[in-house]
Amino acid sequence: MEEQNDNQLNIELSEEMAEGTYANLAIITHSNSEFVLDFIRVMPGVPKAKVKSRVLLTPDHAKRLMNALAENIAKYEMVNGKIKVGGEDGGMPFNFGGPTAQA
Repeated sequence: MEEQNDNQLNIELSEEMAEGTYANLAIITHSNSEFVLDFIRVMPGVPKAKVKSRVLLTPDHAKRLMNALAENIAKYEMVNGKIKVGGEDGGMPFNFGGPTAQA
């Protein structure tokens, strides 16, 4: 007889959701009861961008997410090397002005 794990969670992922949404900017705001993560796609030379996805979390879930990200980044860097972050001086890593490349 097979033993059933009562703590198992069956998670469904639709085909549309499985495609994912690309974002290259995240803005995080919070109140005393929730954290709001807005994921945005910013295109170079375009002064306007739309929120592509918004996720609301309780403070304890936000902390769990932070810990899970830190753990996974550490595992990634052990295999692939340190992730180099552009704009580590705190600036935005992309150009909000017009195109700068020339042909």
